[in-house]
Amino acid sequence: MPLIKSISGIRGTIHPEDNEGLSTQEIIQSVNQLTNWLIENSPNKIYKIAVGRDARISGESISIKIINHLIRLGINIIDLGLTTTPTLQIAVSEIKCDAGIMITASHNPIDWNGLKFLNNLGEFLTYNQSMKVYVSSTKSREQAHKKGSIEKLDFMQNHIENVINLSDVDLDKIRTRKFKVVVDGINSSGGIYVPFLLEKLFCNVIELNCNPDGRFEHNPEPVPRNLKKLSKMVKETGSDLGIAVDPDVDRLVLICEDGSFFNEENTIVAVTKHILENHKNLNVVTNLSTTTAVKELVNKNNGNHFESAVGETNVVEMMKLKKSILGGEGSGGVIFKPSHYGRDALVAICLILSHLAIKKISLKELLGTLPKYFMMKDKIIFDEKNNNKIQKYIDKKVEFCKQNKIKFSKIDGLKMWFDDKTWVHIRKSNTEPLLRLIVESFSSENAKKIKQLIIKEITFF
Repeated sequence: MPLIKSISGIRGTIHPEDNEGLSTQEIIQSVNQLTNWLIENSPNKIYKIAVGRDARISGESISIKIINHLIRLGINIIDLGLTTTPTLQIAVSEIKCDAGIMITASHNPIDWNGLKFLNNLGEFLTYNQSMKVYVSSTKSREQAHKKGSIEKLDFMQNHIENVINLSDVDLDKIRTRKFKVVVDGINSSGGIYVPFLLEKLFCNVIELNCNPDGRFEHNPEPVPRNLKKLSKMVKETGSDLGIAVDPDVDRLVLICEDGSFFNEENTIVAVTKHILENHKNLNVVTNLSTTTAVKELVNKNNGNHFESAVGETNVVEMMKLKKSILGGEGSGGVIFKPSHYGRDALVAICLILSHLAIKKISLKELLGTLPKYFMMKDKIIFDEKNNNKIQKYIDKKVEFCKQNKIKFSKIDGLKMWFDDKTWVHIRKSNTEPLLRLIVESFSSENAKKIKQLIIKEITFF
């Protein structure tokens, strides 16, 4: 069964026999690779690593294995326990750890788990760092000093204070508005963190799936087919909006007051709209798979828009290169530098609520002010044996683009722009054994037609 290593970390399925997928052996070997990479870069020091997990059922046992192993190696541990990925990122930076390990498979199904590795800045490993980690020795390398220590730490309050004190968050106006919000915490970390944040904002919170026992009531990816109960509850309770997050709380998806879907792409669009009102001539970075609506807003406000390969670390690297304070991904991920260089659903919640409170509008009304595009996403499962076949298809499409003077990019898979409002992106997933296909256009009919054509081409190539 699958085990995937990429810039997004290591993810695999969990099995009772513990002999395939994300097995104990794979976990320990991967942790050894991380620690050996640290030692190779800075020998002869005592290392400190922060460890956290989401509420997946397999998470606690994996955490115990990792912590016990690291202590035996002589490494000091900051154990955040049940937490979120952005919380761990902030903690690594503020506590000055040498690295971080977040135990999560993010949006993957319940039978998966994984490890996200952070560097000493509290950021995902860069591509170069990841490659160096993955080629490091998988053997244990004990330090010369005594066994490592362990300190348990609850960093939720620190994270919340970081977010609500941002200058672009209008705390007074949010509190005056007294939003009524339904929260779907997918029975993971978000079930604790999101209500805690909203209560600090004087919101009336209605909880759905907020018991962090790791028993996901629905598939954890926050997309419309998985959020029907949330939509129904928002409408039935007369709430102002619904909030859904993934298990490690780095993605935010919203439901409008009438129960309709705000669209995960519009999370970064709405935040961009808010930030552009406070910052002029802004540079904004999104990945190649993100809606053109961000670019349209940025260009209208005399800013500059840049696109990176998919993956949080790629967006962050380009944000640093372009001196951007705002970046993100169309999957509901917002990266806001004044807080930290990482996707953070709590940051996105505060920024969007600020905009609604300042403008005195509803979420549905905000949606009506955003540029309108039509996006369709699909997944194509493939066998690794078909890698050459897929590459040949991409090479053929590149030649087609060259011959027909169609703009394209090979930064990450293949993206083709047919006009200012129509594009296709085909790429291998960093987190699952499949191809991702995204099509965006000026109409749903045109997007559907293009998507069907591409799927047919790939299937019969």
